[in-house]
Amino acid sequence: MLKFYPRPAQALVTRACALGVVLLAGGGARAADPDAFGWTFGGFGTAAVSHSDNRQADYSSSVLKATGAGYTDAWSPHVDSRLGAQLGITVDKQWSGVVQVITEQRLDRSYRPIVEWANIKYQATPDLAVRVGRIGLPIFLAADYRKIGYAYPWARTPVEVYGAIPISNSDGIDVSYRWRANGIKFVSQAVAGGTTLPLLNDDEVKSRKLTGISTTAERGALSGRISAFSSEVTINLAEYLFDGLRRFGPRGESLARQYEIKRKRFNALTLGATYDPGNWFAMAEIGRFTTHSFFGKSVTVYSSAGYRFGAFTPYVAFAGAKAKSPTHDPGLALDGLPPQLAASAAQLNDGLNYLLMSVPAQHTLSAGVRWDVRRNIALKLQYDRVRPGERSRGTLFNVQPGFGARPRVNLASAVLDFVF
Repeated sequence: MLKFYPRPAQALVTRACALGVVLLAGGGARAADPDAFGWTFGGFGTAAVSHSDNRQADYSSSVLKATGAGYTDAWSPHVDSRLGAQLGITVDKQWSGVVQVITEQRLDRSYRPIVEWANIKYQATPDLAVRVGRIGLPIFLAADYRKIGYAYPWARTPVEVYGAIPISNSDGIDVSYRWRANGIKFVSQAVAGGTTLPLLNDDEVKSRKLTGISTTAERGALSGRISAFSSEVTINLAEYLFDGLRRFGPRGESLARQYEIKRKRFNALTLGATYDPGNWFAMAEIGRFTTHSFFGKSVTVYSSAGYRFGAFTPYVAFAGAKAKSPTHDPGLALDGLPPQLAASAAQLNDGLNYLLMSVPAQHTLSAGVRWDVRRNIALKLQYDRVRPGERSRGTLFNVQPGFGARPRVNLASAVLDFVF
């Protein structure tokens, strides 16, 4: 969407990373004839370090990482660092394919690579295309490049908004169609599929009956995107807690049924826009996320603006998440229970309310500067002041007992983004 920053759609397939502006130097199509077989290869990465002054919780860019800056290490390279590569194959005007592999910290603390994209594309007409395989979810303004740090102005995409859907791809099919109306360029996209995301040990996220629609619009310097997404989600997380609640009769059964995530419908609606006439940019995005489980309901938003002075782009941003469902539940009644059962029930109540603290209530003020050192290298320095809401840990994790009712985090990050 931003003209200055990358917007790869099937980005590295065409050797363009960043809005078709930055060409990848590696590889190259073997033939200039569009009807001939050709291939492209390129990559991207982020080398980063972040410092947090709060040692009672970890800050990270994703809940799918094991550690962050703060409790585990005051200085952490794991918040934003990643490396990716992409191979694109063009058979002729109609058939092409792409594979994208990314490595970043996982919940088991390893950096084992994962396949982010792997799909075959059929260009039925100049405006109609069908893809089958592993496809990026068309959610958010940065849906096509959320893993490519060089593509956006900040150190990371706003975690309050983008962290609400940590799943970034789906195994299935999508159909996209380009069209025009009243001088506006549109691209509409529909996706159907599902995915399984391993967590830690035997835990996993299963997303089934996943469907989504998205439309982008562009006219001159103004562009926007609206997306809707729905999926049936199962997460076998904290099963011991819900099994324990069920042992306490109807009230426990009701609590387990209310908060566990077994074939629960997850719905998301996002709307974003950006205006970029050249020397400056402004953008904003809002999302509403709903699930009948301990993840609850939330509304998230961010806005950001920056001005370009040659190779330097100072910017500011605000991001927030507001819980629209309770972040605390009285749980099981303790009155009248024998002491041993009361102690067990109290532990179950504590465990349930720790889960409910994951319903995000948080706001972040950010300021930073991006320096485009070279055509394919950008250095970013960013300061974030993060404030979780009452009875919520926001997007923080590895929370310790002394975390506090309304803590704050001062985070400083240095990020080197590159494409090749």
